[in-house]
Amino acid sequence: MLDIKTFKSALEQLEAERRIPKEKILDAIEQAMAAAYKKDYGKKGQIIRAKFDPDTGLAEFYQVKIVVDESIAKMGEEAKEEKEEEYSIKEDGDERVRFNSEHHILLEDARRMKKDAELYDEMIFPLENKDDYGRIAAQTAKQVIIQRIREAERSSILDEYGGKEGEVLSGIVQKMERGNIYVDLNRAVGILPPEEQIPREYFERGQRIKAYLYSVEDTPRGICLRLSRTHPKFLEKLFSIEAPEVENGTVEIKAVAREAGSRSKIAVFSLDEHIDPVGSCVGQKGTRVNTVSQELSGEKIDIIPWSEDPKTFISNSLSPAKALSVKINEEEHKALVEVPENELSLAIGKGGQNVRLAAKLTLWRIDIKGDGSGEIISSDQSEEKVKAKEEAEAVSEEKTVEGEKEEKEMLDAKEEKEENIEAEK
Repeated sequence: MLDIKTFKSALEQLEAERRIPKEKILDAIEQAMAAAYKKDYGKKGQIIRAKFDPDTGLAEFYQVKIVVDESIAKMGEEAKEEKEEEYSIKEDGDERVRFNSEHHILLEDARRMKKDAELYDEMIFPLENKDDYGRIAAQTAKQVIIQRIREAERSSILDEYGGKEGEVLSGIVQKMERGNIYVDLNRAVGILPPEEQIPREYFERGQRIKAYLYSVEDTPRGICLRLSRTHPKFLEKLFSIEAPEVENGTVEIKAVAREAGSRSKIAVFSLDEHIDPVGSCVGQKGTRVNTVSQELSGEKIDIIPWSEDPKTFISNSLSPAKALSVKINEEEHKALVEVPENELSLAIGKGGQNVRLAAKLTLWRIDIKGDGSGEIISSDQSEEKVKAKEEAEAVSEEKTVEGEKEEKEMLDAKEEKEENIEAEK
């Protein structure tokens, strides 16, 4: 005998914890009951459905037949086709199915019971209730219920997180496996692959983590939520959380260039002339930008004003270096920027990072030269070349330091020798 109180409690629990509507669970139970009934008492080709009443715990069973005529089904072949595996197999050149009295009902017979019956309508016939299901039928019912509940839960998760694609989610680190970080998001598990992790960033099991949901995939193994901490949109969303002006759309983030874990540049624009877009993102005493930087493991963030004028935008993008002049070539889509000689290395940045990020931000190729030299450094110049130059300068500086050290040691030795001679006298 079904315990109605316990049953209803279980329904409510499933709805609350897994967010599966009661209607879907009841539908799964009815399908399971129908499958169990057909397993023990049904015939080939029958369509059996069940109607379960959660208030009484009783179920009603009925058979469904599809209304057909000779244009849809071949008549008089049912008896001699009994050995066929499927009654609905279609033969070459004939699109009709074989008539099966357990599955079909002729249009004229249907209209004797229901005057307005039409082709493909469903006719319902009550079946005798059976309570003595066999062990195999009960097992079938159990499997169907479990499968349907999983499908309902899967659909519920897909509906929920599908609407959150492009948002920042917060979860708990569940485990680390083969470089992947699995994040518990309460109802589902998100995957943070190695290529979407900030370099040199480390998380421990049980630690809270924020990440950008960039993809929701329905796979045979379940719903796959793909997360990222290196995505440029992650930076945008963090500023949206920290700055109300960005959240309400007054300040727009027009472009983002990012080298995760190291440095980023964002171009901002205000729709309200009374609101400073850069100040809105920086915050009082830098609180907003510092909060975002801390979330990104200390990543440096340059916030620059966006401009429709390419020259102004390119000049701003090289911040903190100051541009003396900007010449643009529309055909080749490149710009030549002249900076003070003492700010040339600042404009280029370590490993060419500053000019490289400026080029990504503006979508222009940028060439830089100092006002006192003819050498031009390009934004698409290889990182290795810039590093080689820096290493050469470092070696030269090291040699200078070593030379000064040797000279000092020689002077000290000379002074010591002179002091010893004076002492002997």
